[in-house]
Amino acid sequence: MDDKQIVALYWERSETAVAETERKYGRYCHYIACNILYSDQDAEECVNDTYQKAWETMPPKKPELLSAYLGKLTRHIAINRYIHDHADKRSPGMQVILDEAEEFIPDPADSDVSDEIHLRDAINFFVASLTQEVRVVFVRRYWYMSSVKDIANDYGMTESNVKVTLMRTRNRFKEYLEREGISI
Repeated sequence: MDDKQIVALYWERSETAVAETERKYGRYCHYIACNILYSDQDAEECVNDTYQKAWETMPPKKPELLSAYLGKLTRHIAINRYIHDHADKRSPGMQVILDEAEEFIPDPADSDVSDEIHLRDAINFFVASLTQEVRVVFVRRYWYMSSVKDIANDYGMTESNVKVTLMRTRNRFKEYLEREGISI
């Protein structure tokens, strides 16, 4: 079943929509949540919350790219769960990624909708301007929350090379955002 058909099922309020979503995107959503939470059980709960959120938001939303929409929901739910679960303690894996991202992503509390749209467009343009190798490393780290070790193993790079690539890309991204008038 294609994405448009699945979205149509949500709009019809058919319970089949969730089953089709799980069949097509269950592993994808679980991968995102597990990279953030490092727990299959917690990831599974987040994926179920994703299906619930998709049910609650369609309609009125009618996503063009269902995989990206579900990925965004899953990621948001998993990060919130991580922050809640680790409010009083430091976990090195995810905390390092969040600290890195803090260097180049503006605080959403300081923005309005037009700022968010401008930021989204700037991110999309910047990521599209990267070479394929750098883009894959950057997205794997900051969207999928993959570890440096996993990225290095998956793409035949050294961990040191991945770290340097990420540092240089973060610096270039920060400079790009500043040129675009987006303050960090």
